[in-house]
Amino acid sequence: MKDFFVNVLRYPRYFITFLLGIFYSIYQWVRPMVRNPVAAWALLGFGVSTLAFLSLTLRAMLGQAIGEPGSLGG
Repeated sequence: MKDFFVNVLRYPRYFITFLLGIFYSIYQWVRPMVRNPVAAWALLGFGVSTLAFLSLTLRAMLGQAIGEPGSLGG
């Protein structure tokens, strides 16, 4: 039974390592682009627009659109 819990405790460590590897790979890919100011602004705009799109899409899917009765926005 001890081996079972040892194996179960390996999964979170694997998940964290996997996520860190993904973020490191993205960082290595983006780092040269950030040195160019135009590319840096484009990446920033892309990131902000992606977050806005996801936020608005999830609010609409969950029925929490801004201006609807019972929503926080109005």
